[in-house]
Amino acid sequence: MIHVTDEKAPWGRVDETGTVFVREADGERAVGSYPDGTPEEALAYFERKYAELAGQVTLLEQRVKRGASPSDVAKAVSTLSASVSSANAVGDLPSLQRRLEALGGTVTELTEKQKAEAKAAIAAALEEREKLVVAAEKLAAQDPAKAQWKAVSAELDALFAEWQKQQNEGPRLPKGEDSDLWKRFRAARTTIETHRKAFFAELDSQHRDARNAKQALVDKAEALSAQGAAGIPAYRSLLDDWKRAGRAGKKVDDALWAKFKAAGDVLFAAKSELDAQENAEFEGNLAKKKELLTEAEAILAITDRNKAREALIAIQKRWDEIGKVPRDQIRAVEDRLRKVENAVRKLDEEHWQKSNPERQQREEGFLGQLNSAIAKLERELDEAKASGDKKRIAKAKEALEARKAWLGAISS
Repeated sequence: MIHVTDEKAPWGRVDETGTVFVREADGERAVGSYPDGTPEEALAYFERKYAELAGQVTLLEQRVKRGASPSDVAKAVSTLSASVSSANAVGDLPSLQRRLEALGGTVTELTEKQKAEAKAAIAAALEEREKLVVAAEKLAAQDPAKAQWKAVSAELDALFAEWQKQQNEGPRLPKGEDSDLWKRFRAARTTIETHRKAFFAELDSQHRDARNAKQALVDKAEALSAQGAAGIPAYRSLLDDWKRAGRAGKKVDDALWAKFKAAGDVLFAAKSELDAQENAEFEGNLAKKKELLTEAEAILAITDRNKAREALIAIQKRWDEIGKVPRDQIRAVEDRLRKVENAVRKLDEEHWQKSNPERQQREEGFLGQLNSAIAKLERELDEAKASGDKKRIAKAKEALEARKAWLGAISS
């Protein structure tokens, strides 16, 4: 910064009257005066004016680097150029003009670049909108009867929210293409809404029918309470009808089922009470049958089928005369008696197998053949011993022992 009046000062001087001049390419130009100050103060004042202009140019250069709008840059360049050309300031004004001229050339480059970027942004935005449309159309193409409508509605809402976001924050799209995409998206939304309303209307109708049917079943079940345990078969039939009645909606179903089940609980409570009374009556029978089972299980040691059968028949007669036992003990005592009955039946089966005429005939025929074979082999063994042929003796012995083993197995 120059604070003297020396004419060799690079960009300005102050004359004896206090007038300040700035040096330019074609000579000097008076930029003002500072009568109440020293020459140094006067020069410094107008140098500060230059510094302010230089700062504005620098700021504009930074805006260009950050991608400022070409139109805004062009306006700023024009304004600053006019200010610099007639600036009442002391400094390298020509360099500021050159920097502004350079920025003017950059505006054209920025314009082309931003046009290309805008075109690419529009293409990308159209592609994203197309994806939203395709996703909506895919939802609209679903079978309404199989659609999970809660999920479908949530997904459609998300697609519409994204559409609005892109519309508000994204680039402005060509009117024709934007309109075509919106028509497709809107058509898909309309289809989905139509299907959804139809589905829930049908579902409401089904729920209403099911609700009426189940309410009627509740009334019938409650009417059975006067029958007590005798009403259980009819209640079970109503339960089958309940399962076929369909859904009436969770809350309604739960409320109706609570009433239906309560009606059944009354019947089963009556049956439980009856069972308890019967069990008390049948406890004596249980004790008698357990004593009888001790006698019956002794039959397991009898091998004579006739004696075993006679003993079992006598026990079975007494068993029936005793009568019922408590319900929870029926299987235990019946299984013990069944074991004895199976053992007696097995004795009969074994006897039948042994006394079966056809089997005896087959065995006798086979025994005859086997005894003949054994007699023949014994003769062959004697002959082998007489000849002293050890190999022949061993072979005859092996064959004879095999036949005798068969004979022993059949005879046992």
